[in-house]
Amino acid sequence: MRIDPTTAVVAIDGVRVPLDPDQRTWLVYKPVGVVSTMDDPQGRPIVTSLVPKTPVTKPVGRLDVHSEGLMLLTNDGDLALRVTHPRYGIEKVYQVMTPTAATPRHIAALLDGVDLDDGPARGKRARIVSSNAGRSIVEVVMTEGRKREVRRLFEAVGLEVDRLVRTSIAGISDRTLSPGSYRPLSVDEIRSIYAKAGDDA
Repeated sequence: MRIDPTTAVVAIDGVRVPLDPDQRTWLVYKPVGVVSTMDDPQGRPIVTSLVPKTPVTKPVGRLDVHSEGLMLLTNDGDLALRVTHPRYGIEKVYQVMTPTAATPRHIAALLDGVDLDDGPARGKRARIVSSNAGRSIVEVVMTEGRKREVRRLFEAVGLEVDRLVRTSIAGISDRTLSPGSYRPLSVDEIRSIYAKAGDDA
């Protein structure tokens, strides 16, 4: 069967298959000091400068300038919507380094949630990865991505943030990526995002 890949929707087992040859989705490790925008009036490095200029891709969600880790850049609007809109529940995993020891009480507070100035925020899951010499690494799973939400959540429960790293998006991670590097998402990875979003093609 012949189809137009720019307009047709093809699905296998109810999950769409990306067909448009002009669509690009990059998995990027954003370094500290790089802003998650298409341009910056202050002249700071921008995340789009880390990937090919054509076709133009846009950041999916954000990481603040002081945070680092995985981001998606894409020209696939449907994919970007599913990753960013809270109704799809796509999980993003963060590891947060704190200069003070995290306790079970802190973890409970992260899960119970707090009221921030732009609405409630809470972690879906959270755990202490390690504690040493009064410092801790806490892993938290979020399904929203409001401005500086993770930092503000941690500060609200009494945990200062020394370093914040996003390690996974929709179950996709890559420890081989170093700050500033990128790679394309595979077709299977893109399909997995649609599947996790409950896509019905």
